[in-house]
Amino acid sequence: MGESHCPHPQSWQLAFLFMALGLLSLGAGGIRHCNIAFGTDQFDTKTEKGRAQLESFFNWWYFSFTIALIFALTAVVYIQTNVSWVLGFAVPTACLGISITIILLGCHTYVYKDPQGSIFSDMAKVIIAACRKHRLRTVGSFYDPPVTGLDSSPTTKLARTDRVRFLDKAAIIVEPSELDSHGISNNGWRLCSLQQVEQLKCLVAIAPVWVSGIGCFITMDQQSTFGVLQLMQMNRSVGSHFAIPPGWMNLTSMIALSTWIIIYEQIYIPQARKMTRKDKRLTMQQRISIGILMSILCMLVAGVVEKKRSDSATKQGLFTSPISFAFLVPQFFFSGMTEAFAAVAVMEFFTTQMPESMRTIAGAVFFLSLSVASYIGSLLVNVIHSATGKRGKSPWLGGRDLNKNRLDYYYYVIAALATLNLIYFHFFASHYISSSVGGGRSPESSSTERENERKL
Repeated sequence: MGESHCPHPQSWQLAFLFMALGLLSLGAGGIRHCNIAFGTDQFDTKTEKGRAQLESFFNWWYFSFTIALIFALTAVVYIQTNVSWVLGFAVPTACLGISITIILLGCHTYVYKDPQGSIFSDMAKVIIAACRKHRLRTVGSFYDPPVTGLDSSPTTKLARTDRVRFLDKAAIIVEPSELDSHGISNNGWRLCSLQQVEQLKCLVAIAPVWVSGIGCFITMDQQSTFGVLQLMQMNRSVGSHFAIPPGWMNLTSMIALSTWIIIYEQIYIPQARKMTRKDKRLTMQQRISIGILMSILCMLVAGVVEKKRSDSATKQGLFTSPISFAFLVPQFFFSGMTEAFAAVAVMEFFTTQMPESMRTIAGAVFFLSLSVASYIGSLLVNVIHSATGKRGKSPWLGGRDLNKNRLDYYYYVIAALATLNLIYFHFFASHYISSSVGGGRSPESSSTERENERKL
């Protein structure tokens, strides 16, 4: 190999690069969950029309997010690699400038929700106050002052629930001296309002569905890593002059997701409305269940295809299998459908289950689940690699040649975990989702929903 002529970056250049990447991370962390909350604030959920529009918003938000990714992975990457890196970075910068301009032009028409303190400090106060009173019984009068400002409407006031009753201790009035002459708590770290307690309970209540969402996202991550590696050892030719770039295979999932959203919003819902004269939608529970089923199919198909790919390459003594990359399309399709059904429904559940003051938290929890799924996926790879590589045996994963691995076995393990996730969701987590069409949390909870809340 010849000597590389690539110059090493200077210290100030690396510092500038890391600073830019840090700003990019901070910007994405500030925008992604906030624009979901800001978008949901534009709909009046007290009306049936507003609730239906809100449900469509989540689909179209995910659709626009996916289309932007498709543009970034095709047009922008092509410009960066074949035209100019400067122009390649200028294009997304211009797109960001256009989006800022659109936001500013519409600022006079948006619905704004005024900030009302820190939710995180309220959560910390509830936990500390409850721990300080851990010896108390959950009986007595609760500190429940009238809400003000944004929450002045009685429909936005959270009713007391029986779930996680330990936290109720934070709102128990032990002594009259804990209140001032106006009936306000003297110390928020010792006595919290019932509303603060219920807000924390809302966050705890989404945990069972959050776990199911992580299970779905783990299977989705497999195609962006091992699915791409499979493609690199397959026949990627399209005709005699073009080969599919490995990164482009992920476009199959995005196209499948986008296509389903268009079919669902533009064909399925209008036709169902004509036939039933109602806004007939799939419930959150149905969509998440279908999404988990899709994740199982994705892993099973991926295992079968990998077995065929590996055998064909091994029999002919080749590094690259002669079978076409088209065999990978079904597993990437199922991955996209998993996201179309489960991910959108989970995001909608988090947002509608939370009170208005916690919608940004809901968006953050959704993206946190994506991160946790990625970390768990990496942990599974390391554990399986170590467990299967003992006593001189060839591990299922690892190395630069998939033909020497048993990636198909790994896919079947993930399929088994997805099956357990389906069982867990069906028999446990689904009970925390409203049986209404949208699945959202209304102020007037039915007796059945309250009973489900008590189970946590």
